[in-house]
Amino acid sequence: MARQAMTPRQRWLALLDGDRPDRIPTDYQATDEVTARLLRDLQCNDIEALYRQLHIDARRYVAATPLRTHHPDDPGADLWGIRYRTIDYGGGAYREPDHHPLAAMTEVAQIDAWRWPEPDDFDYQAISRQLDADDGYRPIHCGCFEPFLLYGYLRGLERSFEDLALRPEIADAILGHLFDFHYHHLRRSFEAGGGRIDLTWVAEDLGSQFGPLISLETYRRFLLPHQINMAQLARSFGIHVMYHTDGAARLFLPDLIDRVGIEILNPIQWRCPGMEREGLVADFGDRLIFHGSIDNQQTLPFGSPDDVRAEVFESIAIYRSARWICNPCHNLQPNTPTENILAMYQAIHARGRLGER
Repeated sequence: MARQAMTPRQRWLALLDGDRPDRIPTDYQATDEVTARLLRDLQCNDIEALYRQLHIDARRYVAATPLRTHHPDDPGADLWGIRYRTIDYGGGAYREPDHHPLAAMTEVAQIDAWRWPEPDDFDYQAISRQLDADDGYRPIHCGCFEPFLLYGYLRGLERSFEDLALRPEIADAILGHLFDFHYHHLRRSFEAGGGRIDLTWVAEDLGSQFGPLISLETYRRFLLPHQINMAQLARSFGIHVMYHTDGAARLFLPDLIDRVGIEILNPIQWRCPGMEREGLVADFGDRLIFHGSIDNQQTLPFGSPDDVRAEVFESIAIYRSARWICNPCHNLQPNTPTENILAMYQAIHARGRLGER
């Protein structure tokens, strides 16, 4: 008898419960330019139609609605006082921080006196309204805690890394304010979810292409304690914890698994040292769900459709004894041909059923 097809939410929850879904789940990450192109090329009216056509098990995101959109002292800045400018790179554009409001501060008193965002700046009932209108078909994702990324926008990236080594009191002050805001913001978001939120992000980029961005000692000193507390907050609401870190981040995985308690690791940039799929499965496959693995730096943009299919089939074999969600390693970029994107999703749909692995 054929097994009844699961919904995307049922597939994700089956993996999280340690069970086997009807097929390997999939997810989607792309720049706006790529999504617009796919909608046009595949003649889809909206993103849900695109997901259905390509059998993508993407999450639905819910969020509180900001009650104000700029910093009270700077109408040209966002809620945090950061101003951005658009950088065109040829095939698309990114918004990059152009003004770092904390860059010139040298005293903790200045940090404390800064007008930080407040949880009251958001309407949390917007989450309840979004969930009341949801049909339960897709997993629900709410929130992200990635403080050092925001720290770099507030302070400037080079100065931010210097703070960790040379000005720990400044780092403690800024990270403390970021934690306090996010803890109460996410607590109120999760409360508004009323038990209907499935996933959240605890995140920080810890790896470069070739090795860690910071030492393990620095991570444990400045980032780990807050990550533990945020993950515990999520679990107190029955919410599963996804973790994002680019690059060669294997050094940090024992702490992330054993102390933070992450359940899903994104992405798997397997060309980076220490991130080889076989080794990750051997060492952590009984404790992690792997999310990603289809290389968007070489295979997807520059390979052929046959190369993409081969990488999908190779990953299916490597993750045979583990839990895996098929997804690009990061956002699909405009230099990725449509036919390669189709090859990835068609390959996993054709070969991803458990009985065909």
